[in-house]
Amino acid sequence: MNLPYDKYIISAISELSENQGDFGKLKKSLCKKFGVAMPTNADLRDRYNKLVEQKKIKRSEKFEEALMSRLIRTQSGVAVVAVLTKSYPCPGKCIYCPSEKDMPKSYLSNEPAVMRAIDSQFDPYRQMQNRLRSLELNGHRTDKIELIVMGGTFSFLPKSYQKKFITRCFQGANEYTQVRKVIKFIKSARTPDEELLYQQKKNETAKHRIIGLTLETRPDYIDEKEIFNFRQLGCTRVELGVQSIYDDVLELNKRGHLIQSTIDATKMLKDSGFKINYHMMPGLPGSTPKRDFEMFKALFEGPKFQPDMLKIYPTVVLKNSELYDIWKKKKYVPLTNQAFEKLVVKIKNEAIVPYVRIARLIRDVPTPSIIAGPTVSNLRQIIIPQSHCPCIRCREVGAGSPPASLREALRAGTTQNEIILDRIDYKASDGTEIFLQYVSPDPPRVDERTSPRVEAGKKKLFALLRLRIPGLCHSGLDPESSLTQTNLKNLDLPSRGIKTRFHGNDKLYKLLPALKNAAIIREVHTYGKLTKIDTQDSTSPQHIGLGKKLLLEAERIAKEEFGIGKIVVISGVGVRGYYRKNGYRLQDTYLVKNL
Repeated sequence: MNLPYDKYIISAISELSENQGDFGKLKKSLCKKFGVAMPTNADLRDRYNKLVEQKKIKRSEKFEEALMSRLIRTQSGVAVVAVLTKSYPCPGKCIYCPSEKDMPKSYLSNEPAVMRAIDSQFDPYRQMQNRLRSLELNGHRTDKIELIVMGGTFSFLPKSYQKKFITRCFQGANEYTQVRKVIKFIKSARTPDEELLYQQKKNETAKHRIIGLTLETRPDYIDEKEIFNFRQLGCTRVELGVQSIYDDVLELNKRGHLIQSTIDATKMLKDSGFKINYHMMPGLPGSTPKRDFEMFKALFEGPKFQPDMLKIYPTVVLKNSELYDIWKKKKYVPLTNQAFEKLVVKIKNEAIVPYVRIARLIRDVPTPSIIAGPTVSNLRQIIIPQSHCPCIRCREVGAGSPPASLREALRAGTTQNEIILDRIDYKASDGTEIFLQYVSPDPPRVDERTSPRVEAGKKKLFALLRLRIPGLCHSGLDPESSLTQTNLKNLDLPSRGIKTRFHGNDKLYKLLPALKNAAIIREVHTYGKLTKIDTQDSTSPQHIGLGKKLLLEAERIAKEEFGIGKIVVISGVGVRGYYRKNGYRLQDTYLVKNL
């Protein structure tokens, strides 16, 4: 970009109207005025930053807001960076998965995330840095990174590759803003284990910190050793390819495991503190819309499942899959756009609970690649008028400016009337989950017939915490104590046979001793505009103490209500410093505090 674009930027800053929606019209008029081609927002941002650095112009918040693309990328309070592992054989034989040469199983080369990985030659270091650069050019802060590693069954990859891949991701974040002057590659004297620990330690105080790490795997690959491996890598959330809870559907689709594997994996992961994201596939051969709806209801009606997040991927017919051949023979009829839309609305309005987050409603498969099945890409926007969903995603405060009353309260430090503490207890996997959330006050009820679900969906969410009280067989509590007997009703276990189940998961405790006798904080998250580390912003709920208040309440509940003397947090590497400031210490990859 040259002098005409410098004048373009200066004029845009001075002429920018109060309404950001006019920015597109302003760009067109300035292009005509200066006789230049329409620039992308990323190009304008790049040149604008250089002009600010050169002190040729002053920083303009209004112009920066106008340049920001895809607010969704950071409106949950973190910058999401998705990277892809290289192509590697998959243990699964699922009939719906496509197999494209040189691509990870089930991924297509024309998917946006895959295309970015191809551009970076699947190098994790380059993927990290290129994605951070792209986010910044579109106006997003990248101080707090939520890293998602895609590519199928991560557990099936060679352990040496897993370690190297994650190490390079941390290194890419650590060195993002550095000017690299390496003339030739110098092999590190550190072992792979030492190098991983070194990069993780460095990331604790880096400018770009990985505050959460998500790995994808199959339920039947989760055991104590894999949990230990995931924790060494810094994993805090696991995405499980559940797909269906019906054994006949799993068998028909050649999934390779039955639903008991999901139940066992869910319990083991929760007892280790992980957040769990289920991938679910309505429309699979052998299922029906009615069965699919009942499946989603079952996820939250009993203690066996209760995922923290959901990704809903409707079954589609893709070339290079066994399902494609079945469809050609007219032995499979996929969902239509209309049927899928109707199903999702029913799920969101009648099955979803306030403590789950629907992360995705449809997979990012380009329409030309879909031979049959749902092709709608903006379903979330389409169903807004019909949806009364109480899920976290639909309630989180987002990146927009808070209401005027809350803005004033944030500035004055008097938010008690604008943000209130709410609590939901529920049974899950032989334990009790306590979901704490800071929400807006109950809105006035216009119609007394309005359901509690609809009312819950109206409460804006500012911050949350997930506290797990493991079942007796995993907590190490003395089964003979009066406190244990008194609180037995709060623990999802029968009193009969307590002694025989008292010792719990010895394999897990030998690998991760910090978990024994402990309450577990599985997630702490404050929503709103991503605020720079160690700073405050009067227009964002971040960094106003909500997280600390939630920690104190969780500690109180664990000690006073359940008589537990220790609490652990499954902390992302980049946020360990925050918990240390609140009295926690590092042990076995967890942050631990005696109560």
